[in-house]
Amino acid sequence: MSSNQQTILVAYNSRGGNTRAVAQALEQALAQEYSQADVLLEEITPDTVEQVRAAAQAADTSLIGFWCDKGSCTDEVADVLQSLSGKRVFLFGTAGFGGSAAYFDRILTGVRGKLPQDTVYLGGAMCQGKMSQSVRQRYEGMLAQNPDDPKIKAMIENFDAAQPHPTKEDLAAIISAAKSSL
Repeated sequence: MSSNQQTILVAYNSRGGNTRAVAQALEQALAQEYSQADVLLEEITPDTVEQVRAAAQAADTSLIGFWCDKGSCTDEVADVLQSLSGKRVFLFGTAGFGGSAAYFDRILTGVRGKLPQDTVYLGGAMCQGKMSQSVRQRYEGMLAQNPDDPKIKAMIENFDAAQPHPTKEDLAAIISAAKSSL
């Protein structure tokens, strides 16, 4: 690798495979678009946090992906984000709830808040992701106890709507957002 070759890190934390699918699509697209760059793919787990932090320190740009855990990212992702002082960062994520841009923006704003103030924030993008069948079963149990609850009915509708996600269109939108911010 020559000293002027750019390094792009795509690091992600995925619970159900949604964020992994986005990260893999990003890695492929960026490797193709930036053929002179070294594009690396790393998974963020409790066992790899230090390795990913080191890779992010060595990278010119880091794209950090997360699954939405109670409206934010996991502690492992937060640990990586907090180490990115002065670095160029793009955030991407998946969330089981809602396809609303306002909801996704709220999540991204909260996760962005975990970055040091001197981080160069390039932007972010999110999409909906499918949820595990156990979530629907839990909702069905709640509905059995409260059959007229419109909120529970809406949760089941959202679950069903989330099942095909992330779609090819979701992946294309996040790839486009990432490329335009790099």
